Amino acid sequence: MNNLFVYCEIEDNIIADVSLELLTKGRSLANQLKCGLEAIVAGSKLDGIEKQVIPYGVDKLHIFDGEGLYPYTSLPHTSILVNLFKEEKPQICLMGATVIGRDLGPRVSSALKSGLTADCTSLEIGSHEDKKNNIVYENLLYQIRPAFGGNIVATIINPEHRPQMATVREGVMKKEILDENYKGEIVKHDIKKYVADTDYVVKVIERHIEKAKHNLKGSPIIISGGYGVGSKENFRLLYDLAKVINGEVGASRAAVDAGFAEHDRQIGQTGITVHPKLYIACGISGQIQHIAGMQDSSIIISINTDENAPINQIADYTIIGDVMDVIPKMIKYYKKNSK
Repeated sequence: MNNLFVYCEIEDNIIADVSLELLTKGRSLANQLKCGLEAIVAGSKLDGIEKQVIPYGVDKLHIFDGEGLYPYTSLPHTSILVNLFKEEKPQICLMGATVIGRDLGPRVSSALKSGLTADCTSLEIGSHEDKKNNIVYENLLYQIRPAFGGNIVATIINPEHRPQMATVREGVMKKEILDENYKGEIVKHDIKKYVADTDYVVKVIERHIEKAKHNLKGSPIIISGGYGVGSKENFRLLYDLAKVINGEVGASRAAVDAGFAEHDRQIGQTGITVHPKLYIACGISGQIQHIAGMQDSSIIISINTDENAPINQIADYTIIGDVMDVIPKMIKYYKKNSK
């Protein structure tokens, strides 16, 4: 009772990275709360799935194994979580801010009247004092995310209702196995107890999954362009530099909205979160939504004509100049000085 739950997404019997990241964060939060960490996996043919989940410090794994549960459809998964939570009464539920999480989270929170904070960039435990009613709430989940167009970072709390629910984007948290031999309880549930026959009204006939044509998440070097690059044609220079230094090309939301780059290259709060060794920001002003997706880069180089651009405040090195002048010089210098 009152434990912390993580809903684990699954694709081809492999737990999604975002779910493993949330298990790692969930273990840390559960330790602070002195409660248990529980995980939920719903799908079909899940034999051995516990080997992927338990090592992250999961005290109890709830398995729902049935033909109608994979691929994901809204109704059966919603019924599973709603009915399980009515029994278990968790204090916190975390899930990925993915296509599935954005569909499932609101359905569950609405059914339980619990509230939900989407796209969190940080999760912490803290207290809150309601001075009006002279009440102090302890051990609340601080659900932290940019708000009002990125002009502020909001800390959202839910003192009255449970579970406290939040979704988090992939890459925001770090995944780390706690103990390969961690001992956790495995509970295999009778699906009929939680899911009605009418929940299977929608069936997936065919699926088409197209993988990204880049490796932004795994690349140690990223050259990222913003609206300041000027045009889609100018973006080609970033690809030229990336080719020379074996990096990948990313983009800010403003650049994507302007049509300079594809959406799957968007880095930031509404895109991908990356952790490269080197991040070169070209013509990027540095709004908080973008910074949220790349601030953990080991070294940040900013190329910008505006010396007061917000990105310069977090950059390790700043080059004040036009991207169209600087990038060709970088390419020329690298070619000249590399073996």
